[in-house]
Amino acid sequence: MPTLRLGDAAPDFTADSSMGMINLYDYLGDGWGILFSHPADFTPVCTTELGTASKFKNEFDQRNVKMLALSVDGVASHAEWIKDINEVQNTEVNFPIIADEDRKVSDLYDMIHPNANSTLTVRSVFIIGPDKTIKLMITYPASTGRNFNELLRVIDSLQLTAYHKVATPANWKNGEDVVISPAIATDDAKKIFSKGVEEIKPYLRMTPQPNL
Repeated sequence: MPTLRLGDAAPDFTADSSMGMINLYDYLGDGWGILFSHPADFTPVCTTELGTASKFKNEFDQRNVKMLALSVDGVASHAEWIKDINEVQNTEVNFPIIADEDRKVSDLYDMIHPNANSTLTVRSVFIIGPDKTIKLMITYPASTGRNFNELLRVIDSLQLTAYHKVATPANWKNGEDVVISPAIATDDAKKIFSKGVEEIKPYLRMTPQPNL
């Protein structure tokens, strides 16, 4: 099966979860989505991640991003694990965790890397746009927990650049100046970006974030 790449259609699936049966496309509707996988239930790093993700749900909701996790264990196991997560992370898991015992979804999204482990999913993150294409992929080793502030940052960038002819520079955070697309001539940029254009080099022009 070919490896997924940025811009590919996100494979649709229907699977059971901690909140009942879910079809990916129906679940996402016309919004954005974030799908993140976990090697297995009752694993220490994943426990901290799912607890943290629960605390970030309002931030994702504000960005119209539906959250969806996945583990290769079953629904009954998920239910017991969620009790642990809620207890030790002082939260309430408030989004579905897909049960992927047959590894169907893991295989669709190439979440199992034979060189890492033949049965456990690596920590993959997929951000899916309203057009159901993959906008971002990040893969972490099982030993490294994800940074949810960084995931929010890249979602802010993806959503901004999807609707404006700009890009975001290194270490950009929401509210900071952005880079004007090289395809736009400087004279045209000055008409488009009414907040001003700073020309550092002919190919490097900055402007205040246009959607604020």
